[in-house]
Amino acid sequence: MAVEQVSSGSSIVDRHVDTARRLYQALEDGDRATLDEILDPDFVGELADGMPFGIGGEHRGADAMRRSGWGGIARHFAARAEPADIVGLDDGRLLVTGRYRGTGRRGGGHLDAGFAHVLTFANGRISALRQYTDTARWTAAAPPFSTLTVDVSDGVARVRMNRPARANAVNAAMGADLARLATALADDDSVRAVTLSGNGGIFTVGGDIAEFSTIDPAELPVRLDHMVVDLHRAVDGLTSLAAPLVAGVNGACAGAGLSLVGAADIVVAGEDASFSVGYTAIGLTGDGGISWTLPRLIGLRRAQELFLTQRRLTAAEALDWGLVTSVVPADEVDATVAAIADRLATGPTAAYGTVRRLFGRTFDSGLREHLAAEQRCITHAAATQDFIEGVTAFVEKRRPRFTGH
Repeated sequence: MAVEQVSSGSSIVDRHVDTARRLYQALEDGDRATLDEILDPDFVGELADGMPFGIGGEHRGADAMRRSGWGGIARHFAARAEPADIVGLDDGRLLVTGRYRGTGRRGGGHLDAGFAHVLTFANGRISALRQYTDTARWTAAAPPFSTLTVDVSDGVARVRMNRPARANAVNAAMGADLARLATALADDDSVRAVTLSGNGGIFTVGGDIAEFSTIDPAELPVRLDHMVVDLHRAVDGLTSLAAPLVAGVNGACAGAGLSLVGAADIVVAGEDASFSVGYTAIGLTGDGGISWTLPRLIGLRRAQELFLTQRRLTAAEALDWGLVTSVVPADEVDATVAAIADRLATGPTAAYGTVRRLFGRTFDSGLREHLAAEQRCITHAAATQDFIEGVTAFVEKRRPRFTGH
């Protein structure tokens, strides 16, 4: 690895430069022992916002950076960082510039993106890394969705889980696709409503247990952890959208499927739908926020019953319990979901997003705190173009033409 060093020549800077070189070599070699040696226990990595698959942002701790930062890159890209210049800064930090080169995995494109890394040191070890890079090039090289079909038109993003031969079971690839989807939707201002359903007449049976059985038991916890990281990014991203999410459920909805239902604002179930937790049936607990959303949707006692007894709910029971919004004949789910999404896509998207956030913290704040939040939110909404249009349309006795802003 050829690196041109530009520094002040001091022995401290020389040692820091040597540590930086070891960092890039260890990342290229997958040398965890060296990373443990050169990274400070309180290491913080900050990757550029806009990195695909939710990789960007702060990763606090060396383990978090290995798992979600560098590990996230490795799961989706076969790429390496090639440093070209290392410059000692006046405050003791190092500026490393170079290029990322490689390809996106699973059919992704060629990656060639410049980077700048600012390295901070403490007691001779790297305590922080801040990344700057051309995130558009990363997105362009990212692999296409392999387990989802996505169509965006007329303000609606129509998403279908697409592993019908495996009952749309969630595996590592689908977890990664869902995480990337959430980021892509957040970055697309044209999206004003989202629908989520499954191909093949089924929503999803949850985790791909058959695939789990092929993994070495010693590796299974780490592999499962990686998948959960992506699923959690997906759920967090989908619930943070301004655009409402409408789920259409046919057939089985289990495990992570219930987590996705919990992330939705409106859930239309076919008469053929069934709902179950599934996790404890194979000795697991839960993920995707299911132990947070279920008690809020159906009550603690009923959530406990589902987890502990493996009770399977029919569509009618799910409606009675408050898990779904409505039940329609199985062959009418898609049309019903489409009609709802089309209507929502013409609504006040910014206001919808704020309402989603307010509902999301309803059970986590006192009344006074929530009143203050409502005051801030409605005052902000009063400054939007949609509010002016809504008032004008009311006075003129016509339907408002909202733009989502």
